[in-house]
Amino acid sequence: MSTPSPVHPRRWLALLVIAAAQFMVIMDTSIIGVALPDMQTELGFSQENLSWVFNAYVIAFGGLLLLGGRLSDLLGARRVFAAGWAVLAIGSLVAGLAGSVPVELIGRAVQGVGAALIAPAALTLLMMLFGSNPKELPKALAIYGAAAPAGGTAGVFLGGVITEYVSWPWVFYINIPVALITLFAVPRLMPATGRQHGSIDVLGALTVTAGLAGVVYAIVRAPEVGWGSAETVLVLAAAILLLAIFVGIQAKRRQPLMRLSIFRTSNLAAANIAQLLLGGAWIPMWFFLNLYLQQVLHLGAFASGSALLPMTVTIMIAMTVVAPRLQGRFGAKPLIVTGLLALAAGLFWLSLVRPDGSFWVDVLPPSLVAAIGMALAFIPSLGTAISSARPEEGGLASGIVNTSYQVGSALGLAAMTAVAASLGASQLGNPGSLTNGFSAAFIGAAAIAVVGGLLAALTVRTRQPEMADAVRK
Repeated sequence: MSTPSPVHPRRWLALLVIAAAQFMVIMDTSIIGVALPDMQTELGFSQENLSWVFNAYVIAFGGLLLLGGRLSDLLGARRVFAAGWAVLAIGSLVAGLAGSVPVELIGRAVQGVGAALIAPAALTLLMMLFGSNPKELPKALAIYGAAAPAGGTAGVFLGGVITEYVSWPWVFYINIPVALITLFAVPRLMPATGRQHGSIDVLGALTVTAGLAGVVYAIVRAPEVGWGSAETVLVLAAAILLLAIFVGIQAKRRQPLMRLSIFRTSNLAAANIAQLLLGGAWIPMWFFLNLYLQQVLHLGAFASGSALLPMTVTIMIAMTVVAPRLQGRFGAKPLIVTGLLALAAGLFWLSLVRPDGSFWVDVLPPSLVAAIGMALAFIPSLGTAISSARPEEGGLASGIVNTSYQVGSALGLAAMTAVAASLGASQLGNPGSLTNGFSAAFIGAAAIAVVGGLLAALTVRTRQPEMADAVRK
């Protein structure tokens, strides 16, 4: 009989630090939205390339999540968690001080590297603190889970306040004091973790990250240089080759970043596809809605951030209260399908925006429908992906599903940026053309959500009773 793990005396304080990590990682994806027009003006981003402020972070984050998880296993979660915060602080400083487009993108990419180290290590530390206590673990996971929508909500609002009343670099500088406090707290609160023997698949991490970046770059550049141009074709071909090399490396290595056979697990592949398409539909909506509010409706940064608060608060409530209860009653599959189709309906409604529209008519009602759809689909698909794996591969499953969402976000935004630019969204100062481009992006994102809903209906198997029982408890 194994001896129970000793109870960590400061586990709840440690959980607050872990939840803060999840909060900050998600906040860093949303806080820049309201600041984008000011950054565009000061740094000289083109309308087409503005999406790279988001994509540089997400590609580094999504592409290196699996490596971060592997490093956490080998080097110790506490060490990797602390290292991630140090890297995030450095990236935030670079992004805030940037005076040009390349430096800004470097800073955002470094932030993404830090987030890729923080996120898997944080979840590992949580399981170390609470995994042996079945009574406390659900509470700890609920606090950790609520931190994500809270970070998204706070990011939208804080981005508006900071941009309006201070300046846009402070959306990055805000990370630095939080990182310093966390680094001070980590050795005092977090459990010590030993090293393990094993290899690190650096080549796999580099090829998948470079391949994803190449695909996004080619799609974003295509409207400007031509879809059939040598640049587009060659970059896409190189990116696909790198991704194929990544798959080959994973198939041959004894200790790969991602064991390919894990996708044979029932529902895991289906849930990951749902997450990938959910990110591909949701993030373009959030991105172009920010631009519509400021570039067409001419709302200030604070007003724009405030305008998105109802949507983000709706997501937070629906994710933490409504979705778990509905999943306990109906199972995961109906919620994933319904959520994706509701998101599609909200996006299609948003595509009816007008050059002379208003927040109350054109934005608020459809954004709330989309928010409810997103919340309904996100929690069940995430839970299905993680619970489908064997217990000893929970960390791998968590890394894969997080990667799926981040990769879907980057590719969806790149594709919709290309669509919007080709239909007028690059014509700053022309509300009609901008609205046409944004409307096309909303329609494209709606199509992605519809495909996701249909695929989920076909591929996700009937709910797993044990999963529903766990949700009820």
